[in-house]
Amino acid sequence: MKNKRIIYKTFSVIMLTGLSLGSVNCTGDYIGDVENIGSFDDVNYFKTEDQCLSATASVYDKMKKYAGGFENMVTFFNAGSDDFYSGGGSSTDGAGIQGFNNYTINPIIMPASYWKDFYQGVANANWVLERMPDAPVSENFKKRIIAEVTVLRSLYYFELVKMFGNVPLILKRISSNDDYWNIPQTPKQEVYNQIENDILAVVNDLPMTVGGAENGRITQGAARAILGKIYLYDKKNTEAAAQFAQVNGTPGQTSQYGYKLVDNYNKLFELSEVSPGKYEYNKFTSESVLEAVYTNAGMSDWSFWGQGKDEGNSICIMTGPRSYNLASGSTAPDIVSGWAFNTLSDNLFNFMQNDPRAEATILNAKKLQSEGKITYSPAYADTGYFLKKYAPFRKGVSDLPGSMELNFRQNYIVIRLADSYLMEAEALGGTGARAQALLDAVRARVGLPSVPVSMQAIKDERRKELAGEGHRWFDLVRWGDAPSALSSKGFVTNKNEVLPIPYSELLNTALKQNQNY
Repeated sequence: MKNKRIIYKTFSVIMLTGLSLGSVNCTGDYIGDVENIGSFDDVNYFKTEDQCLSATASVYDKMKKYAGGFENMVTFFNAGSDDFYSGGGSSTDGAGIQGFNNYTINPIIMPASYWKDFYQGVANANWVLERMPDAPVSENFKKRIIAEVTVLRSLYYFELVKMFGNVPLILKRISSNDDYWNIPQTPKQEVYNQIENDILAVVNDLPMTVGGAENGRITQGAARAILGKIYLYDKKNTEAAAQFAQVNGTPGQTSQYGYKLVDNYNKLFELSEVSPGKYEYNKFTSESVLEAVYTNAGMSDWSFWGQGKDEGNSICIMTGPRSYNLASGSTAPDIVSGWAFNTLSDNLFNFMQNDPRAEATILNAKKLQSEGKITYSPAYADTGYFLKKYAPFRKGVSDLPGSMELNFRQNYIVIRLADSYLMEAEALGGTGARAQALLDAVRARVGLPSVPVSMQAIKDERRKELAGEGHRWFDLVRWGDAPSALSSKGFVTNKNEVLPIPYSELLNTALKQNQNY
């Protein structure tokens, strides 16, 4: 008998709660998927708005992949770039991230979760899209849910295409009776065409803005930003620029969707005192277009680890220096000891010098230790420079039960306005008055003067503005700059532009491994 475990785990059992989607996304209490054990008959579900919202939350749940768990998107793709090393405790601390760092990545050590998690999101989306048309709810409510889930499915396919190239395009719920082990990969261009058209078909059914309990849900602006980014990667620059223009509005001003660059760059990543002695991360600022939510409300403990159940931001603990301690009376950043992943390269450190964003981006432990302000223990690939944007600040430690390391609640901004500005400037070919204005706005926000717009100026600005946020590797690949920028790390042209499909997904299936793996 052929193995039926492939592509994504089929399911008809979803652990559903009565929570509204708004409360689910604000607290991060996402709905988890469980094994198909036949204990839940979904035929009798989708009968109320609350049930529809709970099912929809299972689709949002897979956005946790960006910053959740050891195998999160940010630390993994930082490690593959020229800006960071894998770091960690040793050269064997996480075979996947270490292999990607030095381009010895192969189908055996490639973490399967990068394939499975997003396909689980697709499966959840297909389930909701199949059932929502017959739900006895208002048409406006129904349209909005269908639009949100359609955009999320397109986002997950976009991530899969960026990582693996040609992937199976599955647009309906798969049952155990389907011949799903014979589903082949779909050419990347067909996937792009599908997800672009899907977003276009539903974007006007989304609200212009959300707030309060609905923060975190897909809006029209977020959908257009996702679509613009997909067009940009698909080399449809005219279409990309048109979508980004609607998102961005007049550079430096408030757009039609309420987006505006925050005045202080540091505010994007720091905690603020919300009441005496209580601190909270700055979430859903005016610059946030699409944000993945993390929480301590699940009180995650180590039994959750590796199961996809932990709900905190794992980048925080992963990127902190090991054995970090403040000297008496020190004014150095007060952070807890971390795991020392994603140490900065000297190349990035030097590139960021004299840039106003360096202070928010880089924790210079080497300098702080030499000044007697801290002590820390150098770990693997130590340079003395650490990523500060997601540092495990002591003020961000959860005050609820659960493992401290797994309950940092800093959100991850998947797309923010400065990113959207620079993508539009790129889509415009790095030339013209509007591209110049977009670049100027990003620089002016941090007090930098105008420089003539060009593709190189945009590339340089993206590297500084978005350092450590998980975008650099994808930028290098789509620009065609990866072979030169990553040659010293072992990057092989016509191979490493995509990842290997995990070996476990190839067994007894129609899937074909990517070239040269």
